[in-house]
Amino acid sequence: MSEFAFNLNEKYTYKDYLDFPENIRCELINGVIYNMSPAPRRYHQKISTRLLVKFFNYLENKPCEVYDAPFDVRLPLTKENSDFLINTVVQPDIVVVCDKFKLDDAGCLGAPDLIVEIISESTASKDLKIKFNLYEKVGVKEYWIVFPDEKIIQIFKLKNGEYGKPEVFGLDDKIVVGLFPDLTIEVNDLFRSI
Repeated sequence: MSEFAFNLNEKYTYKDYLDFPENIRCELINGVIYNMSPAPRRYHQKISTRLLVKFFNYLENKPCEVYDAPFDVRLPLTKENSDFLINTVVQPDIVVVCDKFKLDDAGCLGAPDLIVEIISESTASKDLKIKFNLYEKVGVKEYWIVFPDEKIIQIFKLKNGEYGKPEVFGLDDKIVVGLFPDLTIEVNDLFRSI
């Protein structure tokens, strides 16, 4: 069996993405392939699971839904949403979607309401620059960036189509979730024992 290789000079679509071998973990942003690390570290999984459980328990029997990676989020940049035209597919660590019409068997088509990315050394540049600009452009209402080493969380909220300065939360803080004001998350609960 020959090893699968991407042509770095080629732009890909969601249709191409569907044809990639199953063992290839990647994201497409504006047609460009970004490899993902094969498996997140244990502390990454602990934080992700704790946050997922908090959202899941809160959203039980409510119209919004939460999903964790791998979960394809297809972000068409035009009204055309054909598999041949969509050239952006990301797999955030956690997504919250409140519009059930954006959900299908393939994942989410359109901007989720809230996205969480947990920073690792290999993804930091992409999460802090490329995905930040992408999520702002497509209208993700809240973008949470979790920094495990520093034990802080930055939350960007969309206002007038732009993310302003982030709210920054440390170990002693409680986050009142902007989309769900009656949901409070203690930051220390997410980072304990890591």
